[in-house]
Amino acid sequence: MSLLFTNVRLIDPAGGTDTPGRLLVRDGRIAEVGPDIAAPEGAEVIDGRGACLAPGIVDIGVKVCEPGERHKESYKSAGKAAAAGGVTTIVTRPDTSPAIDTPEALEFVNRRAQADAPVNVLPMAALTKGREGREMTEIGFLMDAGAVAFTDCDRVVTNTKVFSRALSYARSLGALVIGHPQDPGLSDGAAATSGKFATLRGLPSVSPMAERMGLDRDLSLVEMTGARYHADQITTARALPALERAKANGLDVTAGTSIHHLTLNELDVADYRTFFKVKPPLRSEDDRMATAEAVRTGLIDIISSMHTPQDEESKRLPYEEAASGAVALETLLPAALRLYHAELLDLPTLFRAMSLNPARRLGLDAGRLETGAPADLLLFDPDVPFVLDRATLKSKSQNTPFDGQRMQGRVLGTWVAGRPVYRRN
Repeated sequence: MSLLFTNVRLIDPAGGTDTPGRLLVRDGRIAEVGPDIAAPEGAEVIDGRGACLAPGIVDIGVKVCEPGERHKESYKSAGKAAAAGGVTTIVTRPDTSPAIDTPEALEFVNRRAQADAPVNVLPMAALTKGREGREMTEIGFLMDAGAVAFTDCDRVVTNTKVFSRALSYARSLGALVIGHPQDPGLSDGAAATSGKFATLRGLPSVSPMAERMGLDRDLSLVEMTGARYHADQITTARALPALERAKANGLDVTAGTSIHHLTLNELDVADYRTFFKVKPPLRSEDDRMATAEAVRTGLIDIISSMHTPQDEESKRLPYEEAASGAVALETLLPAALRLYHAELLDLPTLFRAMSLNPARRLGLDAGRLETGAPADLLLFDPDVPFVLDRATLKSKSQNTPFDGQRMQGRVLGTWVAGRPVYRRN
């Protein structure tokens, strides 16, 4: 089976290029990239009409609510949402009910994902049993069962000795540990970032220093143990110098941020709009701009959706009591294109953070437009405007902060291993 894309802008994050050309797919892999490729006999030809062809998005930190809360999101609905959003690989979180902390639980979600999801699904497992921070999981057995990384998500391991032992054990196995850099004591009960806005709204808040303190603690332990470490969300300017020092000192450290913290700020909460309540809370505009600049320079490596489905009942509550989180699989690309249209990031830089870097961090042979790479591809028009209607989202939960907002950029098609998983009508 062959597939030829013609008349497309090739967005190659590995080369940092945005050039017109053609791309040939054969047997699920990229066979040729160039300006003049003839269509093989029997090949399907797709005229991109000037649209952009990029590597499919690799999204680290997606919550799929199986087992335990399937009414919020299933692998079937998350897979459809990912395909519609140009996400070809979702890396799922273990903060389910119960937590994914045993090989048996991991095998269950692997079976569900393979049966129901049209995109690649790679599961993460809990770092400690029950995500309770007291006893580490069987990291080796979980790696054998398919875990690609280990994290307790937003439950910070407060016992430093337990965390250091887990890092040491992960280091001996070459496992990647993903941390949530927040001081749990300061962050407990916070619904906003401290400052004038939180004070005027009477919201319990947390200082941006909580993120720096949490990151400093984690980086100290990484230096002590030599573990592979990824910070899931860096959202404040105060945390960036510590991250820069760690990288300069040669630690095996990477960092990510969420699309919501890159495109929204604390003022978007306005009069207690709970769909804007995320964790950590939205930051100041200065923090948002500093984070975007860190993505541009490569200090922050990865942009993720941090897709967190919540049902209507958990969001239709007073702001302090409402659940944190927002869905973002389908809005990740158009929201990220806000940074492109604002001339903060170019398209190769965006896809370096959304495709190439997450693939490299996980050791995947993806995220690039090169001969021999998997044909996980995304065709999109970066300029078409639309107004987002959350009722049209394919996620079971539709708790998006972008409801009713004017956005720019549509996914036209998504292919996984050369097989179409989504085509816009």
